Amino acid sequence: MRLFVSEGAPGSLPVLAAARRAQGRAELLISTVGPEECVVPFLTQPKVPVLQLDNGNYLFSTSAICRYFFLLSGWEQDDLTNQWLEWEATELQPALSAALYYLVVQGKKGEDVLGPVRRALTHIDHSLSRRSCPFLAGETESLADIVLWGALYPLLQDPAYLPEELGALHSWFQTVSSQEPCQRAAETVLKQQGVLALRPYLQKQPQPSSLQGRAVSNEPEEEELATLSEEEIAMAVTAWEKGLGNLPPLRPPQNPVLPVAGERNVLITSALPYVNNVPHLGNIIGCVLSADVFARYSRLRQWNTLYLCGTDEYGTATETKAMEEGLTPQEICDKYHAIHADIYRWFNISFDIFGRTTTPQQTKITQDIFQRLFSRGFVLQDTVEQLRCEQCARFLADRFVEGVCPFCGYEEARGDQCDKCGKLINATELKKPQCKVCRSCPVVKSSQHLFLDLPKLEKRLEEWLENTLPGSDWTPNARFIIRSWLRDGLKPRCITRDLKWGTPVPLEGFEDKVFYVWFDATIGYLSITANYTDQWERWWKNPEQVSLYQFMAKDNVPFHGLVFPCSALGAEDNYTLVSHLIATEYLNYEDGKFSKSRGVGVFGDMAQDTGIPADIWRFYLLYIRPEGQDSAFSWTDMLLKNNSELLNNLGNFINRAGMFVSKFFGGYVPEMVLTSDDQRLLAHVTLELQHYHQLLEKVRIRDALRSILTISRHGNQYIQVNEPWKRIKGSEADRQRAGTVTGLAVNIAALLSVMLQPYMPTVSATIQAQLQLPPPACGILLTNFLCTLPAGHLIGTVSPLFQKLENDQIESLRQRFGGGQLEESLELKAKVSSKPAVGETVTATGPQQIQVLMDEVTKQGNIVRELKAQKADKNQVAAEVAKLLDLKKQLALAEGKPLETPKGKKKK
Repeated sequence: MRLFVSEGAPGSLPVLAAARRAQGRAELLISTVGPEECVVPFLTQPKVPVLQLDNGNYLFSTSAICRYFFLLSGWEQDDLTNQWLEWEATELQPALSAALYYLVVQGKKGEDVLGPVRRALTHIDHSLSRRSCPFLAGETESLADIVLWGALYPLLQDPAYLPEELGALHSWFQTVSSQEPCQRAAETVLKQQGVLALRPYLQKQPQPSSLQGRAVSNEPEEEELATLSEEEIAMAVTAWEKGLGNLPPLRPPQNPVLPVAGERNVLITSALPYVNNVPHLGNIIGCVLSADVFARYSRLRQWNTLYLCGTDEYGTATETKAMEEGLTPQEICDKYHAIHADIYRWFNISFDIFGRTTTPQQTKITQDIFQRLFSRGFVLQDTVEQLRCEQCARFLADRFVEGVCPFCGYEEARGDQCDKCGKLINATELKKPQCKVCRSCPVVKSSQHLFLDLPKLEKRLEEWLENTLPGSDWTPNARFIIRSWLRDGLKPRCITRDLKWGTPVPLEGFEDKVFYVWFDATIGYLSITANYTDQWERWWKNPEQVSLYQFMAKDNVPFHGLVFPCSALGAEDNYTLVSHLIATEYLNYEDGKFSKSRGVGVFGDMAQDTGIPADIWRFYLLYIRPEGQDSAFSWTDMLLKNNSELLNNLGNFINRAGMFVSKFFGGYVPEMVLTSDDQRLLAHVTLELQHYHQLLEKVRIRDALRSILTISRHGNQYIQVNEPWKRIKGSEADRQRAGTVTGLAVNIAALLSVMLQPYMPTVSATIQAQLQLPPPACGILLTNFLCTLPAGHLIGTVSPLFQKLENDQIESLRQRFGGGQLEESLELKAKVSSKPAVGETVTATGPQQIQVLMDEVTKQGNIVRELKAQKADKNQVAAEVAKLLDLKKQLALAEGKPLETPKGKKKK
């Protein structure tokens, strides 16, 4: 074998460090070549490092070369290491390339360099901390450590870019860097020049495109524009000139939506939310909102699309909630189904149907799948030890038992999990168990149950995965979770429960049992479709013509990627199985987790009462969508993103473009005579549009949103450089130039309105109404930038799209949803009734009344700020201020706080 490396080529670092693994295993010759030397004869561009194998074949991917050396040493591949390698390629490298480019080529320092890569560094640190292991994949060094170390070393060898607060990352980096092979690799590649040794290599790389974490800027990107070829520019101009004539006819509306032979048929589901509670922001972004973006995008592409969801209504949690609220399980389902539907309606989720699982169709389809599995020998019977309440005369499901946790001693642990220490529990392990209904002590007795024989189905599942995963868009975490289950070997899983609320088991001897909710919940997609159309099988028994996209948080992956596929494969009825499994990580709230009981975090029904429009919530949740790692909702960050990205960037550009048409050209789009610079801008916008399509086709929803903001930034810069407000007052040539700039800018605004449609549908419709965009252009998004507002087109009335969020408004919301006020409210009756304020008649006030007063204070504060901003009449302002002070006084009394003494004006 012969390894070709180059001084100053960052990819040479990890391969040299990994090469020691091949020592004694194979003969290896290491050659240093220049960065311009074409080592691989069939590559059009020079590429280093390269490993030429003894059989004449070449490896020229850094990870592939390192993997080869590790495999020679007898290393056995593992899923966690492979996940790290995928993450390094897709998440770390783009961010790291930007950081190194800014540092070495542009000479930037500090946060300008660290900003793009900070999130990735934090992810590594959190992963190391959480696992409490010295290395990325465990107790010993792995391929992942070498590849990530080699990527990070040029930057992190400067302590200024290794944040002190990331202690686990710091320790890991020092440990790997101290090893002799790594030290030798660094000396060979960097030649004691440090990161500056990479300058010749980095100078040949294109300027990094917009990255998450990059500061908002309207600076021109000359280097990126300079990389456009004449062919790309010519193609962009040709597409632009075809205009509306290049649009295909709109797909005629179809009801019901059914698959069409020869077309791309896209079936989209979002994980069915459980009916017993109100979804919080993390639930919404993880499932329904992410799926909605892709469904709206699919329709813009004219793909034949059906998007469905519904509430998951059977199971123990429903019975428990019903007892808590003194309702029947059906009444609980009816109540919370309506709450869920209202929330998703407010968030503008575009379901074709939002159904539920408590239907006759659910019973029919679930029982049919079970009977097919049973008749084919894929169902086992076995005895399970369970707790039985003799007083209630029934076996107790896990959540109907409470007791002392056997691990931490917490006295209110549930029969399935301890809320204090978080450990999973078998109900029979609880100390001092009690029936949650009657509080009597249950006894352990045997109960017959049915099991899905997953071991017998394992081979079928693996064959299906081998055919499905290559070329699919399963997210890395979904692949990893399923591989982990398979690596450990599948075991029979119980599919029945001793409950009354559920799908009945159609088998003699099991009449008093129902199916376990995890078995039949995923069948809910089928039954919901069956309630939508009696031709549901054309979607669900048609894998040859249907692409199934399923959206969920990562905790739902085993049920969608393993349990239902096994059930469907065993049923042998040609069911449509998931083609693309899209799983997010978790969204946290500020520095912790959402908690309904502690009043922490924003839940779906509360978002409506904040006064912040639904599209702003959609935008921010999608901007921070936890695609590759956990993310956190932050009120401060929401304010910054609204005021910078939406108000100052996107809204500013679209409003200016429309206002120039109205103000300078009487509302008619002016004639456009494109210069070479304009044509280059067309090509650049086209490339960014194509990048947007590439990302959304891969369901990289968060990253595609950045493309919209990048185009808007370029639009702002284009207007700023050309100054049409000045040129319109100049010579005939200047006025013509002002017309061209205005016409091109308003067409970019029209394009942005369509690109925005999946993310902010109401804002999108508002822009399109203001510009009077022709209907065909509103419903189709091609991969080329077209002139959809030709010269002479009359636009409508243009007005601002976004409102600024104020610090005091956001601080009020942060306090409201921080949980502290809920604890205070529990003591209100005692405080208020025992210590009334002098001269005030005080009545006991509950949390709901306090919440109403908080809302009133927020609304009245907004009214006062708007009047002051408009410089309204002083008497009017004074009257509204008086109302605000009175409301604050009422709120202070309700919360049992002392009244503030009004402060007089200080004498000068």
